[in-house]
Amino acid sequence: MITFKELIDWASASLVVISGGLAGHYAAIGMTPLQWAGAATAVLGSVTLAVAVRVWPAPAKAQRQRD
Repeated sequence: MITFKELIDWASASLVVISGGLAGHYAAIGMTPLQWAGAATAVLGSVTLAVAVRVWPAPAKAQRQRD
C-alpha cells in the first residue's frame, strides 16, 4: 500500500522531471532571455519544493520528538 508521504515524494520528483523536460524542450525550439529566466525559475522552484517535501518533518513525528 502506498502511503501519503510516498505519494507526495513521487509527485514532487515528477514535477522536477516535467518542468525540466518542458524547459529543455522549449529551449531547443528557441527562447528569449526572459523566457530562459522564467524556465530556470520554474525548475529551481520545483527542485526547492522537492527538497522541502523531503526535509520538512511530518506533524506526528515532530510531536513525538517534542515529548
